[in-house]
Amino acid sequence: MSEEKKIIVFALGNEEYGVEVDSVKTIERMQALTRVPKTPVFIKGVINLRGVVVPVLDLRSRFGQPEIEYTDQSRIIIVNSGDIEVGMIVDSANDVIDLDSDLIESPPEIVGGIRAKYLNGIAKINDERLLVLLNLDQVLNKEELIQLENLEV
Repeated sequence: MSEEKKIIVFALGNEEYGVEVDSVKTIERMQALTRVPKTPVFIKGVINLRGVVVPVLDLRSRFGQPEIEYTDQSRIIIVNSGDIEVGMIVDSANDVIDLDSDLIESPPEIVGGIRAKYLNGIAKINDERLLVLLNLDQVLNKEELIQLENLEV
């Protein structure tokens, strides 16, 4: 018996990605980031979100895609990864959908240049729409999470 999952859909370039709503705390408009020295290149800085300092990473950079200028459509999706909140910059956050778990297939080794370890699966929504589901535990690995927890700003 299949179950339905609520998925937040967002875009990086022409690709659509999704994360489960349960993992998402909030979606914010782009805002000024405070750079932090000695962090990986994909960590763009931190933001103060209602009194909480939240590290922010650029998903394009994390996945080895070319970075682009942020636009009015750019969003920061705040997710819980491990015990900390992390912001992910995406090109746009489009939609919330109900996804039947039967539609989710195992990911191939590489999708759009992204290694399978970052993915939970691929959902074929209709004949023309594929949705790449992210594995948030792998987008930031344990060592990187520890480094982010110890950020000094």
